[in-house]
Amino acid sequence: MELTHINEAGHVQMVDVGGKLDTERLAIARGAVVMRPETLRLIATDGLPKGDVLTTAQLAGIMAAKRTADLIPLCHPLALTKIDVDFEIDDAAWRVVITATARTRGKTGVEMEALTAVSVAALTIYDMAKAVEKTMRITDIHLVRKEGGKSGLYSVEE
Repeated sequence: MELTHINEAGHVQMVDVGGKLDTERLAIARGAVVMRPETLRLIATDGLPKGDVLTTAQLAGIMAAKRTADLIPLCHPLALTKIDVDFEIDDAAWRVVITATARTRGKTGVEMEALTAVSVAALTIYDMAKAVEKTMRITDIHLVRKEGGKSGLYSVEE
């Protein structure tokens, strides 16, 4: 398997995507923050002293997706055409499930943007709720779907 971020001399490199065609790109990533039921209830009812956790986490995820190239050294800066960050309160598993969807039209995919959005949204939830629970766990951040580009469709059954 060829590692595209390593050159012939073994040094890191940013991949040259100049010869690729612009195509519609989509990536969906998911993750979760697991916590005690009491903490989940406080988040769901806006009962935490820092305010509306999910709206703040949504904004943080969107902002992070837009700054992915500033955070991940070899990522290309992308003009995102859409970024959504959504939440599901999963009472049965005591967790907030985070889903981020990123879109662009370009020469490279938006997987890192979707994964970054989920990661930062999860960190924001932790930050806003840590006063009531420090034992929360950020888990299962992964790519769910990717469309577009040379490699085509990637999808995970969950």
